[in-house]
Amino acid sequence: QVQFVESGGGLVQQGGSLRLSCVASGNISSIYAMGWYRQSPGKPRELVAAIRLGGVANYPSPTKGRFTISRDNEKNPLSLQKNDLKPEHTGVYSCNVFWADSDSDWGQGTEVAVSE
Repeated sequence: QVQFVESGGGLVQQGGSLRLSCVASGNISSIYAMGWYRQSPGKPRELVAAIRLGGVANYPSPTKGRFTISRDNEKNPLSLQKNDLKPEHTGVYSCNVFWADSDSDWGQGTEVAVSE
């Protein structure tokens, strides 16, 4: 039983910035890598960034640019940050284990809506 709670989304102007946070709870002792996923309107959920414990990984999209993922020090929330947002970055952002699939347990996510 692992729960993920995402926060930080909302309505953002084009050109604004995104900084999301994820907190995991429950049976998390075996998690060694996590990722951020986005489900955009009309598109399946996709991985946008992932981090292995103690490291950073970025998965840039040719059209959307690079996202930055990090694990903060004190509380160990998982963060996702990107500047210069565009409408195509709109979607519901969720965090989960790196190996998550459609059968995994997903939280509600946090919605980011980028206005033109």
